[in-house]
Amino acid sequence: MTYSNSARAVLFYGSCLRSDQLEGQMLDFYLIVSSYEEAYDKGWMIKANKWLPPNVFPFQYEGLIAKVAILSQDDFCKLNRYEASAVSVWARFSQPTRLLWYHDDESRKNIVSSVSCAAPTLLNAALAHMQRDCVDINDLWQIGYQLTYGAELRAERKERPASVLEFDQDRYVMFGKAALYHTRIANVQNDDKVSLADEQDYRVNEELKRWPGLRRRGKMLTIARLVKASLTYAGGIDYLAWKINRHAGTKIKIRGWQRKFPVLGSIALLPKLLFKGAVK
Repeated sequence: MTYSNSARAVLFYGSCLRSDQLEGQMLDFYLIVSSYEEAYDKGWMIKANKWLPPNVFPFQYEGLIAKVAILSQDDFCKLNRYEASAVSVWARFSQPTRLLWYHDDESRKNIVSSVSCAAPTLLNAALAHMQRDCVDINDLWQIGYQLTYGAELRAERKERPASVLEFDQDRYVMFGKAALYHTRIANVQNDDKVSLADEQDYRVNEELKRWPGLRRRGKMLTIARLVKASLTYAGGIDYLAWKINRHAGTKIKIRGWQRKFPVLGSIALLPKLLFKGAVK
């Protein structure tokens, strides 16, 4: 892998941005590269990242542990936009994110432009699923995160979408006002209430129609990425158990044969997790 030649930006995101305590946590980073061909020296890694982005790898430094997801600039742009076929990227980057490093000013502009599409995409979905004529901006964010958490197999508890907002509600109001002007169906009132713009039924219906497909693909992609991670991520099955135990309060233990055959072990683990409600 030749990240030094292909690296264009590093982004820090996730729950550690909302916490002062890093001990026992896993930091989340995205490394954006110019292309997968430049990033990898193995053909199968290139194909894996193209077929099912991102590839994810573990790293450790001075007692801290992290996972790094690899995306090309083109994929990062596409997966933050309304037209994305899954929610995983734009759902994450609608939340607070830090641009830690960038290769040059062109790379910075590219990343900022891509991330700026995430929040409008999420809020556009939330507007279409409003159950009332008018809601607060932060209520709208919560609707959006409930939708995206429901479109993946997640170990987090039901209250997780609300906890995301509780960290900095003022931030979500400020960003929400800006992002809503870039949605296609919003009307922002002076008291921070949000309603649908007039005569937008056809656009709401368009948004609602795409969500069953997003949910199906999101859950299938979760399974596929789990299997892929067992090949590309050293100790991936142990990380999976750690994360589920942490978020769902379970006591999953990985057996020796599951570490020896991680693909089979991951597949065998999933039905038990679904049965126990550890992932939904």
